[in-house]
Amino acid sequence: MKECNINTTIKTLRFLNNEMTQQELADKVNVTRQTIASIEKGKYSPSLELAFKIALVFNRPLEEVFTYKK
Repeated sequence: MKECNINTTIKTLRFLNNEMTQQELADKVNVTRQTIASIEKGKYSPSLELAFKIALVFNRPLEEVFTYKK
């Protein structure tokens, strides 16, 4: 499986947000825990809509949660 070109700060943001679990975040954005785990590991690139939902959970701008690596 090819790794995606998206870096993310989700794991750090979860930790800073009362140590939110992957499952808690998944429930908030209506995806599976496995989806969150794959995004954090760089194995899955989220849709734009999902990326915005995740950023909104943490009340952060999209570019603070996700960055594109060349």
